[in-house]
Amino acid sequence: MALSGSQQVEEALAEAARQVKGAYSLVVLTEHAVVALRDPHGFRPLCLGRLGDGYVVASETCALDLVGAEFLREVEPGEMVTLDPHGLRSRRVLPAAEPLQHCVFEHIYFSRPDSVVFGETVDRVRRRLGQQLAREHPADADLVIAVPDSSNSIALGFSEESGLPYELGLIRNHYVGRTFIQPNQPGRDFGVRVKFNPVAEVLAGRRVAVVDDSIVRGTTSRKLVRLLRRAGATQVHFRVGSPPVTHPCFYGIDTPSRRELIGALKTVVEIREYLGVDSLGYLSLEGMLATEREPRRFCRACFTGQYPVAADPQARKLSLEESERVRVAGR
Repeated sequence: MALSGSQQVEEALAEAARQVKGAYSLVVLTEHAVVALRDPHGFRPLCLGRLGDGYVVASETCALDLVGAEFLREVEPGEMVTLDPHGLRSRRVLPAAEPLQHCVFEHIYFSRPDSVVFGETVDRVRRRLGQQLAREHPADADLVIAVPDSSNSIALGFSEESGLPYELGLIRNHYVGRTFIQPNQPGRDFGVRVKFNPVAEVLAGRRVAVVDDSIVRGTTSRKLVRLLRRAGATQVHFRVGSPPVTHPCFYGIDTPSRRELIGALKTVVEIREYLGVDSLGYLSLEGMLATEREPRRFCRACFTGQYPVAADPQARKLSLEESERVRVAGR
């Protein structure tokens, strides 16, 4: 409200929404209400639930399950929902974009498998990704393992389609965060060492098909392959449940610039050599989109570089924040 002429939070938010371009799912707490607002493209999920006589909002439905709330519906793209002592009020701030631009990476990696996101249970979508991956890139292996946890459902789908048994070959330490968004390489290296532990009894003397949801920089995958070989795997066949990530995301996800993305720097053959695997297979863009009910409604800019909302392809992550800090410091 500092720059708005309106004294009402809802009007100020509506005014800002008409000027801002890009991705946002906002939940704002005021003295008397909770206000939720979603961008007109619907990039990020935002859902509405009922708890007793009141309402709750969350980014994923699994949060509603946790508190015992009933999932009602998604907050619609371009919609503002106000929750106050009088109940629920809804207004259309902006018309929904056509087509919508849901982030496909929410289904691949970010959302929990027990959530309903963009109208589908994430686990179901990921199993279809794994099934399609097995059809496109079968593996001459003895078993299938996942890179836990986001890849578990994709690996299960791969196992179901291929007929290879699914085993727990890697155990994840849940007290370690996501390694690809660590700010520096030493932090990512340490994270890999403590995040995963191979199960030698499962892997020793076996040909292993490893299923992961994506490869961003490639450093984590390379270290995982070394862990598996040290645990006794005789062959490692790497399968990826998405196409090569070739472009950064400008819609709320802290992915690196192109110069840090292995998919932008190397061919699939060169990536296979870098990882040190016996074979490597990525899910095709067409195969990935075929697993969605309405593929035209999904943003795939990180795989294609075709941004639905204009972005500067030369921009680095955090560049806006850095420039703002410099500007403020120079006052």
